[in-house]
Amino acid sequence: MIVHSISGDTFLQWRSKMIMQGGRKVDFDWLLDMAAGVSWSKLQRIILNPELYISLESSIEELENIWLSHLKEQTPLQYLISKCPWRDIELEVTEKALIPRQETEFLIDFALQKVTNVYRGRWADLGTGSGPIAVSLAKSLPNWSGHAADICNDALSLAKRNLKSIVPYANVKFALGDWWEPLKRWWGKFDLVLSNPPYIPSNLIQELEPVVKDHEPLLALDGGRDGMYPARKIIYGAPIGLAKGGWLILEHHYDQSEKIIDLMNKIGMKEVSFEKDLSGIKRYAICRKV
Repeated sequence: MIVHSISGDTFLQWRSKMIMQGGRKVDFDWLLDMAAGVSWSKLQRIILNPELYISLESSIEELENIWLSHLKEQTPLQYLISKCPWRDIELEVTEKALIPRQETEFLIDFALQKVTNVYRGRWADLGTGSGPIAVSLAKSLPNWSGHAADICNDALSLAKRNLKSIVPYANVKFALGDWWEPLKRWWGKFDLVLSNPPYIPSNLIQELEPVVKDHEPLLALDGGRDGMYPARKIIYGAPIGLAKGGWLILEHHYDQSEKIIDLMNKIGMKEVSFEKDLSGIKRYAICRKV
């Protein structure tokens, strides 16, 4: 819906003025894309042809208020506009759940590689938050049964809304509780389990950027004394929760790979391996029950 149309030259002057207020240019351009419908290609066209007019899906005033609130309060832009792109979907986000990160997208890629020839099965997303993993698995594995669990009821409600709006007919059950516990009825039947649990050591929380520590839920960030408390619960539950041949894929902190891989080996998991993120950091641990 177009609510405002201005000349390209006026738009570019206003954009420069807003960026000079502070913050990162890339963040402001992201805001223009997500809140005003000004894609990167459209922005480049206007930069090259400032005599053209540009149409905005939000008013100049609305965009200014969002940007200035972001600068003043260090509130994440995703929370201010209540949405976040992730893989090929657009999620509703609120301060009740962690903002989905780009690196978590790779969990889906690794998972689909492991089950590429499996037509039907059962998956679980432990600690679903706003539901990015659950929604993506529901889209990618339409013949599977899915389960999404979270200890926060508000986050679970958010995940339900996202699933309903993006994959309305998916076969996914939601459960309120701690990691494996609310899925006890299906223990031993999961062919694929993914999780991006809290993994930041408690003593490092205050070192995070204000945009994170002051706004994103502590419950979704704090992984306990060494950052591995949730990961241990998930890994220890794998031999019971997974079906024979089932996979567990876990995201973790940048310095936890060796400890998590060692733990997976110690409890008897097989095909234990790791994958790296875009920065070349060991960020994902993978294992299988045989």
